[in-house]
Amino acid sequence: MSGSEMAGDLVDAALVAHAVEPHRGAAPADDGHSHETACLNCGTALTGPFCSQCGQAAHVHRTLGAFFHDLLHGVFHFEGRVWHTLPMLVLRPGQLTRRYIDGQRARFVSPLALFLFCVFVMFAVIQQTDSRNAVSVDTPDGHTLHGLPAVTARLNQLDAERRAEVARHDDTDDTDTEIAALRKTEALMKGNGGHDTGLPQTTTGLSFLDAMIDKVRDNPELVIYKVQMHAYKYSWLLIPISVPFVWLLFPFDRRFPMYDHTVFVTYSLSFMTLLSVVAVIAETIGWGEGLLALVPPWHMYRQLRGTYGCTRGGAIVRTIGLLMFAGIALAIFASVIVAQSTD
Repeated sequence: MSGSEMAGDLVDAALVAHAVEPHRGAAPADDGHSHETACLNCGTALTGPFCSQCGQAAHVHRTLGAFFHDLLHGVFHFEGRVWHTLPMLVLRPGQLTRRYIDGQRARFVSPLALFLFCVFVMFAVIQQTDSRNAVSVDTPDGHTLHGLPAVTARLNQLDAERRAEVARHDDTDDTDTEIAALRKTEALMKGNGGHDTGLPQTTTGLSFLDAMIDKVRDNPELVIYKVQMHAYKYSWLLIPISVPFVWLLFPFDRRFPMYDHTVFVTYSLSFMTLLSVVAVIAETIGWGEGLLALVPPWHMYRQLRGTYGCTRGGAIVRTIGLLMFAGIALAIFASVIVAQSTD
């Protein structure tokens, strides 16, 4: 994916998120394109910039300039609220969640819109870094090959060396061994459509599970691609999967209805999605990815304390429980995605 394609994905993300909440904090523009006295959608008499019954904007523009104005407004107005929301999401997640639940919403991106935006960003970054090219292979002579192009180039070099060895009547065993190992690695990187990939044959005795394993073994690259696409398409499933587990942290507590838990979960997932982006970048440049494992417990603790007003001890206990529940929820989600990807 090129830089321009990635930028296009970010614009798409902003527009989709803006479509979820199109007029949050927006100010009307008096550009004189139209002067309706009744709502064009429901016919109600207009008393302001928006219809008092259905909420549609009073002025409906039908010019090309207005179309591109809406495009830019959708991107940059959403971006402005992102810069109000992201610092609080990272540093004061509990305060952000509590303020949104309590009705202070004009300055912040809604949980669902932010989650959609973060998912777009995450998969744009994943495609940009391309997992196949991130694979490294160590050769017997101490060199490291990074990615499929380097492996292919090394194979071409070894083929030439082997021909020279044969011409000199030299022993080719070492060269043949390295060529065989690199051919298997190349096949795994390419996902070579049904040929032997070198993965071990595994049998569980369960026909449906064995069929899934065979598909992964035959073409791992295709399965990985399908997993990524299904995870992207069904990422929203993490919200309903996770909410009941958060409810279990405060069972039968009438102070916190399911709406509160849903806002908590969606903002938390948004942060974890952005953290995944940082982890992918850190792994690509080879710096600090191990330290990122400490961030989720810290963030969960901060969000629990700020959102629900827990004591330090109560927040610590619930953070431990939330970490376990998060693992279960992620396993359920992964099972659904893998099942969809191996149909």
